[in-house]
Amino acid sequence: MNNPQQPGKYDAVLGGNSPSLEGAAVLGGIEGVKLRLQNSDSKVRIAALEQALNYGEQGLDLVIAGLKDESWEVQNTSYFILSDRTETKVKQALNSNLKCLKLEKIEVVTVNKFGEIIQRQPRVARYFIEDLDNGVKLEMAAIPGGTFLMGSPENKEGRWDEECPQHEVIVSSFFMGKYPVTQAQYQAMMGTNPSCFKGSNRPVEKVARYHAVAFCEKLSQKTGKTYRLPSEAEWEYACRAGTTTPFHFGETITTDLANYRGTDYETDNGKYKWSGSYGQGPKGIYREETREVGSFGVANNFGLYDMHGNVREWCQDTWHINYEFAPTDGSAWLDVEKKSIVQRGGSWQLYPVYCRSASRGLSYSAYNDHGFRVVCSGAART
Repeated sequence: MNNPQQPGKYDAVLGGNSPSLEGAAVLGGIEGVKLRLQNSDSKVRIAALEQALNYGEQGLDLVIAGLKDESWEVQNTSYFILSDRTETKVKQALNSNLKCLKLEKIEVVTVNKFGEIIQRQPRVARYFIEDLDNGVKLEMAAIPGGTFLMGSPENKEGRWDEECPQHEVIVSSFFMGKYPVTQAQYQAMMGTNPSCFKGSNRPVEKVARYHAVAFCEKLSQKTGKTYRLPSEAEWEYACRAGTTTPFHFGETITTDLANYRGTDYETDNGKYKWSGSYGQGPKGIYREETREVGSFGVANNFGLYDMHGNVREWCQDTWHINYEFAPTDGSAWLDVEKKSIVQRGGSWQLYPVYCRSASRGLSYSAYNDHGFRVVCSGAART
């Protein structure tokens, strides 16, 4: 006897080609799932995948096909549905879809305006791994191409004029270091470690830009791939990972999520004041040194860690006072007559306002909060 709780081939389920979920209940069963998987709205396709396994082998085949969907979100949903299954064809599909990439389950958090975590969302990040010898590895996260608004709107707290005008930038796919370059990685390639705060898994710091470039050159020679510093646009795009809030986890930041100066500071009898909090978020602590990479366990949607705080990260771009005439294709903005170089991300000794996704800094020397993260183009493919 058929199980009355199991849907049949032509049972009425959510289907159709309506862009809204509520308006799509027109075609049932496996045919409805197939039709929804052709919908241009990725949310509709995701909902269809979540129902597909109700229809046996045919539904399983549809979920497997979702691994090659054009949408990052749909691919992730397919992976989560399949990741705990043991069928041979599922394992083969997951392995072939990796194409030299390691898929890793991560957790992305969202905070409210008070800094309280209000959502924990499972995600999938994709990495390939470079072997730097002697057990030292470098993980590179796959960053899908896309379009985003670079800079910050006028009404955002802490915004400076150099973050305007907001402008649309198209970024091609690339790979970026999962973490800032560590001291062990730097030692493996350069044979030295300039850092003040020693620790093999802490980010390398006190690195001048030309040393960061030299690291990329040596890494390129070793691997046969092209490694370089990120453009400023690539860095902000990767940091935001599809978000538009000041920080990739929301409207504010806390020292439970990142390493920065979370205490107030003032000089000259209160003439100059800096706040250890941002918006309505809480104040925190001041650790006065770097932390090991990834120690907060907080990734963004692309699987990148420590994008806010810990060390300032060198970019390729020379400093410009604003975005007037900035390139819109994600490339670096260079001027050979300028000596100051863009840095992003804030650091262990800077206040939260400097750790925002849109915040820009500049330097031309090497300090104990200067580090970097590498980018690779044209390596493994997603």
